[in-house]
Amino acid sequence: MKLTSFARDGAASWGAVVDGGIVDLGKAMGGKYPTLRSAIEGNALKDAAAAADGASPDATIDEVALLPVIPDPDKILCVGLNYKSHIEETGRSDSDYPTIFTRFPNTQVGHGQPMIRPKDSTAYDYEGELALIIGTGGRHISETDALKHIAGYACYNDGSIRDWQRHTSQFTPGKNFPGTGGFGPWMVTADEIPDPATMHLVTRLNGEVLQDATTDLLVFSVPVLINYISTFTELVPGDVIVTGTPGGVGFKRNPPVFMKPGDTVEVEIDKIGILSNPIADE
Repeated sequence: MKLTSFARDGAASWGAVVDGGIVDLGKAMGGKYPTLRSAIEGNALKDAAAAADGASPDATIDEVALLPVIPDPDKILCVGLNYKSHIEETGRSDSDYPTIFTRFPNTQVGHGQPMIRPKDSTAYDYEGELALIIGTGGRHISETDALKHIAGYACYNDGSIRDWQRHTSQFTPGKNFPGTGGFGPWMVTADEIPDPATMHLVTRLNGEVLQDATTDLLVFSVPVLINYISTFTELVPGDVIVTGTPGGVGFKRNPPVFMKPGDTVEVEIDKIGILSNPIADE
């Protein structure tokens, strides 16, 4: 099942993506779960599937504005340097532990919405990534049980303001300008992707392939990440973990390739779909 968050006529809701459009599950489920996050928290995804089964769409995709899959997560935890090809192109050394940084919810936009190049920099880079959404929270989640805690998967573009990212050894400033990251187009529920190490990720800028990798090449696998992260923080339903980008980023190309207004950037992951965003200036 594909689930997404959207806005229509000024009102936000969430729904199932079906042939012909979107079934508004916020409405179909009687308002009990006004957001996708609340449905995940309420363990209501099976009920959502039943409500969407055979239902006619309430709107076409073109009639709504898609929002970030989870517009209101408690936490967005991102992983850096998690493909060998990206470690090598950045000249970094291997690490015994994952590199973790955070993004804020207001840094995200949905599929089709402009990703914003801030006025403070022109070094705006793409990073195509696989994101997972936590379904069942917890602390000290074992690697063996980790996949049972996932609600689903989505595409992510961890848009990065490279000069601000490199002000110090801490990544946070360059990762948190408003509207700089893409998250979508929807969440594919985990029952349709039993093994997250079996996907193919491609990032395109204006149609040109700039990143191409398979998720089995993650240095720290999804179960390892969930185990590590849940040791230092409590994961809760709707939390987002962004698993890292492969080699081919713009600032390590010769000459560097940065995103600019008028560009279109796409992150495609088979079994999920295509996250596409135009680039606009602040």
